[in-house]
Amino acid sequence: MDNDTAERTVLIPAGVSAKSLTCVRSLGSKGVRTVVASSDPAVPASASKYCDEHVLTPSPYEDLIAYKETLVALASREAVRAIIPSREVDAFVLSRYREEFAEHVAPLWPTMDTLRKVHDGLLLADVAAAAGVPTPETMLFDDVDDWSRELIIKPRYSVLTSEYVDNLTERDCDGRLSPIHPAPGERPDRAEVLRAMFGHVPVVQSYAPIEHEYSFRALYDEGEPVATSLRRQVRGKSYAGGASVYRELVDIPELADLGSRILDELDWHGLATVQFIERADTGEYEFLEVNPRTWTSIPTDVRAGADYPYFYWQVATGDRDAVDPTHDLGPGTHLLFGEIQYLASVLTAEYPNAPKPAFVDAVREVVGSILARPAFDYLTLDDPNPFVQGAINQLRSGVRS
Repeated sequence: MDNDTAERTVLIPAGVSAKSLTCVRSLGSKGVRTVVASSDPAVPASASKYCDEHVLTPSPYEDLIAYKETLVALASREAVRAIIPSREVDAFVLSRYREEFAEHVAPLWPTMDTLRKVHDGLLLADVAAAAGVPTPETMLFDDVDDWSRELIIKPRYSVLTSEYVDNLTERDCDGRLSPIHPAPGERPDRAEVLRAMFGHVPVVQSYAPIEHEYSFRALYDEGEPVATSLRRQVRGKSYAGGASVYRELVDIPELADLGSRILDELDWHGLATVQFIERADTGEYEFLEVNPRTWTSIPTDVRAGADYPYFYWQVATGDRDAVDPTHDLGPGTHLLFGEIQYLASVLTAEYPNAPKPAFVDAVREVVGSILARPAFDYLTLDDPNPFVQGAINQLRSGVRS
């Protein structure tokens, strides 16, 4: 390894999703040395030909402090110039222990005070109100007195740690929890809801019929936008929505303005996606949440020329003026494993607030879009091993289930 390459290293904490793999492919293909850090020895990102080193870490969900200390040790390597957060727990660790990481790399992520506003659903509703951005009515579970209407129960916090929940220690961390869709007219059992939410009181939002889901994605530098794009979700991992499995980039100035207003109100710093829905009954847009990290559908942006991993590297290493934020619109990308999850949800899941398509129609829709636009998050001809590893992981998971 030559000295120039040794001095150009990025640390990528990785989960199983394609977002960390996309960062590895983007930066590795441009000559940046990539170090993947994960508690899972079989993450797809580590199978990429662009992964230079894979370091096993403690699981943040088993010992958050041990995980943090491992990342700090990796960041202290002289060659490491940047860390890219890919999960909520990564965003939390970087912000909560910002000073420790800032001794080694440029902290291109928000302060803990700002992150708390994003991770707390009640505080985030206040941010949206201050920015003049429409958002569903949001309240604590214990404050709901009318369960006759359509509502959705969500975790109050994006990640559960001692910073947010009193019954956890500094080493405890619980990952993202699933929302609950109660049937209108039935008051949910409080004890059961709290058990599902790991003991914390969740928030409840008014539910709206969804025509489309959108995501305004951005890289900000000290409150100023460096690059932005807008994604329309065609399908989520279930017929009720969720993480996108087929999506495309679009241009809707009104929606981009709403996303910008949220991040401007937060005086944002780093990567973020701002999630919206388009109401099927009124056509109006409503704000849902902010994700302070890379996003599952980032392969779509990179394929279109909005290369956020490389933009992040350029800003973090003092080369912001070289960022070219222009990108294409149109054809999107598929998460093949997610398409299978979507079809499985049509067969087996029940969401009282969401209309279920006929299974034959769902299959026709998925197959037709794959044939029309055969672009995928994991599967690429020049780097096939991550797809193979991901398929093996899915098979193992299925066997265990």
